[in-house]
This record gives sequence, C-alpha cells and structure tokens, in this order.
Amino acid sequence: MSKKIIAFPGLAGSGKTEVIEYLMEKHSWPKVYFGEVTFDELKKRGLEVSEKNERVCREDLRAQHGNLHYANQVIKKIDKINSDFILVESLYSWEEFLRFKEKFGKDFITIAIYSSPKTRYARLSNRAVRPLTEEEAQSRDYAQIENIHQAGPIAMSDFTVINEGEKPELFSQIDEVIKKIL
Repeated sequence: MSKKIIAFPGLAGSGKTEVIEYLMEKHSWPKVYFGEVTFDELKKRGLEVSEKNERVCREDLRAQHGNLHYANQVIKKIDKINSDFILVESLYSWEEFLRFKEKFGKDFITIAIYSSPKTRYARLSNRAVRPLTEEEAQSRDYAQIENIHQAGPIAMSDFTVINEGEKPELFSQIDEVIKKIL
C-alpha cells in the first residue's frame, strides 16, 4: 500500500486542529502542519506571532519563492515520514492543492472542515492560543480567500464535514469519512 496523504482544508476556526489531534490520538498517524513554515520564518525574522505578522509573512514567502513554496516544503517533510497515513493540516491555496494532486495522485485525499463565519469567529475569539477579534478573523478570511485562493481546495475536497456543533458530533462525522477511506 502506498502512503495516503489526508489533508484538511478549512478556514481558521473551522475545527481542523481538533480533527487532526483526534485522528493522531485514535490512529497514531503523524501530521505535517503547513503553518510551521510560517512560524519558522517568523522566528528567523525575529517577529512575534500575530495575525498581522503571520499574514505578511505568508504573503511575502509566496511572493519571494512562488505560490508552491509551502507545498514544496511540506512535501519534503512528508517524503521523510514512514507511515501508511499522513495527516496534513492547513492546506491553504489552490496551487498547493494542485501540487499535491500532481505529486500524490489518488493517494491524496481531502476532507474539508466547514463552519459558518459566525461559529468560527466565536471560536477564534475564545481560543487560548492566538485569539482573534471578529474583525481580525474576517480580515484573515478575506486575505486567504482573495490572496491565496483558499476557497478552491475547500470547494473541491473529496469529502466535506460540517462542524457547527460539539466535538463528539464532529468526531462521529470524521469517523464515518475515515471508514470510507480505509
């Protein structure tokens, strides 16, 4: 069996991290996080982690190294992992989606995690790490949709899970999708 790459596109606050953590615990599958590329660069630049700095950094890295910079960095990490299943958190752009399709073909599976803006903004304002105001969250949404075409991978995902309720409901939906993949 070739390794399966399962990515979870979704806007901030949709529940991607909860799904990844749940699957890591349940199946012991490793993950690769697109956001690590941004955090590594922020550290190199000596900048604090903030919505503004993260956005500037993401857009700057893509401007300097091309739209596939994140995908190529994550693929390098994936190639080093020996596992039948690898989870990918925060696949952002349409270009990245296409690069993964090109590299992994039918072994690349996407499960979009969708929550309404109202639900996501409430979650983001209450999260312990990097909380966002409603204005910051909306600004991030618009920037990610307009500047890095994040809506494409969400729209073209193999599966979509609606996360408007509690975690047990989310995890039940994820279990059903994973059964189809296995």
